[in-house]
Amino acid sequence: MTNRGRLSAPGGLSKPGSLSGPGGLADNGGPAGPGSASATALAAEPAEVYLADGGIPAGERLSEYAARHNLEPASARPPALKYLRMLWQRRQFITGFATASNVAMYSEARLGQLWQVLTPLLNAAVYFLIFGVLLHVSRGVPDYITFLVTGIFVFNFTQRACITSSVVMRDNLPLIRALPFPRGCLPLGYVIIELQQLLLSFTVLFVIILAYGEPFTWYWFLILPILVLQTLFNVGCSFLLARWGSGFDDVSQLLPFVIRTWMYASGVIFSITTSLALVPGQSLYHHKHLAYLLQINPAAVYITLIRNSLLTAQRISMPGYHPFNAVKCAMYGNPVKFHITQAAFQNKVIYYSSYCHPIVGQSALWGYAALWAVVAAVAGFFFFWWAETRYGRG
Repeated sequence: MTNRGRLSAPGGLSKPGSLSGPGGLADNGGPAGPGSASATALAAEPAEVYLADGGIPAGERLSEYAARHNLEPASARPPALKYLRMLWQRRQFITGFATASNVAMYSEARLGQLWQVLTPLLNAAVYFLIFGVLLHVSRGVPDYITFLVTGIFVFNFTQRACITSSVVMRDNLPLIRALPFPRGCLPLGYVIIELQQLLLSFTVLFVIILAYGEPFTWYWFLILPILVLQTLFNVGCSFLLARWGSGFDDVSQLLPFVIRTWMYASGVIFSITTSLALVPGQSLYHHKHLAYLLQINPAAVYITLIRNSLLTAQRISMPGYHPFNAVKCAMYGNPVKFHITQAAFQNKVIYYSSYCHPIVGQSALWGYAALWAVVAAVAGFFFFWWAETRYGRG
């Protein structure tokens, strides 16, 4: 045992030939005989065991020896702040684990890492065909293709982080049982995997946006703090789902249905504020309470902020972008009443939404983005940390 060693169980040392486990002594691999001095001492004072061999001074209690050498029970849960320091000390392990897993993920596919980009692009193509072409959900949404691709790429980051984290503890049981390390490294590593894939996808997204004539502006740099906040939110969700998934296999089975519903409610394929505006009384702008709940849900918050940073048409059509104008807002809210055609609405009147009062303004969106990130990260961390000693058992 060294200064960095740890007790294998509370109140006991792991030493071949000396102590076989809590509550029992072994002499050369066998149990101590009844009535022996060692057995009597252990029975009389099980928490204060004396050993005279193995480098431990005769007459020194194990508790005193452990305190002198800064030893701790291996099964004890460290304090929260110490646990955070342990995670930070293993940041190289976390990033190395994430990078290796990311490379190995598509190693058997002929296109390899290219699937990290092709998968969300193919999803965007399917959604555009169904919702944009067949169902005309694109009504009232300027530059729908860039709008759709951006939403899918951003939501895919949260979606995959949640789904993979729900099975991370069960998929890595051999690693958990073989090596002592903070179990929080695993969900953190899987979030970093998805972040690496998102950054690769964003290079393709930038090309698509520029190809559609979108100018490069300083607003693009706002995606950096937005992604930091979204990553913190994903970390919190990953901690929560990693603990739930470690104890219940049903979590990973139910989660895809929950995530799909969440996607439809987050404005990934339609605009929460502008779509369906051509149908009188059916625009979400006319249902302010529902629109408010949809706009403040965390996935919608991060998607909207990134869209407003990258897409000029989305930014200038946001309600509240211009001072309130009752006539223009009324034309936006009910274009049929003003005999406005769909073509005219798409080309110009859609921007009249920026003259309406916002249901959730841009500054409020930033506030909700920070709030969701902090609440999820703190709650998820403590929820996962509390069960640290249970992972890998059973």
